[in-house]
Amino acid sequence: MAVAGGPVQDPGPPAAASPRPLGLGTCLLWETEQVRRQDLDDLVRLRRARDRMDRDYAEPLDVPALARDALMSPGHFSRSFRAAFGETPYSYLMTRRIERAKSLLRRGDLTVTEVCFAVGCTSLGSFSARFTQLVGESPSTYRSRSHDHGAAIPACMVKIHTRPVRNTGQERRSGSRDSAVA
Repeated sequence: MAVAGGPVQDPGPPAAASPRPLGLGTCLLWETEQVRRQDLDDLVRLRRARDRMDRDYAEPLDVPALARDALMSPGHFSRSFRAAFGETPYSYLMTRRIERAKSLLRRGDLTVTEVCFAVGCTSLGSFSARFTQLVGESPSTYRSRSHDHGAAIPACMVKIHTRPVRNTGQERRSGSRDSAVA
């Protein structure tokens, strides 16, 4: 690429104290301490939003409300959340709800409908479909099956091994993660 004054020289890697240029067309943006600080502030707000989803999973949470709490637009919040945590805010929230639903269904004292509403879902059909997608069996089948084989395992280990896993087009292994520990 040549300019009227001659070819453009690559200045090489920036010195440790100088900011790093990020080229965007004819405009150069400089990564500075302020920009890096903003990224860290965004991560802190995203983690707070994730913590809110963990804590208030049964509340009617939506992306615009979470984005307002994180001081971001809904689109920026969703993109940033996915980049930081590997899944969309809705997917993360539904995984938390299904995780809690599995715990309530193992107890056996609530109906599937009661569990659906207890974890913050408003549609039994959507809840059942998402539960089946993540767990590999319907909520009623999961509830009716025996869960005694995991009674002696500490709750923290059960939580790790029974976390719902999204099917990504691959066949589920024979015997779900639940069968080993739940």
